Amino acid sequence: MKSWKFSRIALALGTFFMLTSAVEAGKETERVNKSSEVLVAFSKMKEGIPSELLAGSEGVIVIPKLINAGLGIGGKRGKGVGMVKLANGKWSNPVFITFTGGSIGFQIGVQSVDLVLVFKNKGVLTKVKDGDFTIGGDISATAGPVGRSSTASTDHKFEAEIYSYSRSKGAFAGISINGSNLSIDKSANAAFYGSGISSQTIFDTSVSTNAAVNRLKATLAAL
Repeated sequence: MKSWKFSRIALALGTFFMLTSAVEAGKETERVNKSSEVLVAFSKMKEGIPSELLAGSEGVIVIPKLINAGLGIGGKRGKGVGMVKLANGKWSNPVFITFTGGSIGFQIGVQSVDLVLVFKNKGVLTKVKDGDFTIGGDISATAGPVGRSSTASTDHKFEAEIYSYSRSKGAFAGISINGSNLSIDKSANAAFYGSGISSQTIFDTSVSTNAAVNRLKATLAAL
């Protein structure tokens, strides 16, 4: 009798954990899909991210609906994905990222923006690994030039390490991100890929059977 009750409890717990994992994986799939939608929206803007910049870049972070709020002291927080370009020219599978930041100064209100960060060298992004990385200091971000080609931009040499693009209500919106922190969202990576997989392993992999991931990579490659 006790054995039968124990089996029922074990089965119930197993079912609970399976359902919980499915819900968590669903949330991460939604984040991947939202990131694809952000890239599609940027591609439809009259003055988008220069194709030459993307062709020469080795890393990208997409943060859908970053919350930028302030009342004297401001703060930013959002969750998104990061990808790097591999030696074969393909984009890696997405690593789940958390973005946080703060600022001091006169500001009031709440703003939701879609944020895209373009990295000249992937080493800057993979440096995050399983820890965190602060934008600023030796490696700062600058507002990215816009235009379908480099001749339409104000910085055609693309010499900065990180270019930032933020979009709100269908138009470019300038926000400062220097001093902000990027960290690996370990729980999201575990829910989506399985426990025990490091961010570096994900960054090193380009093959995926997940439809949302493949759509994101195709969308990025088409920009």
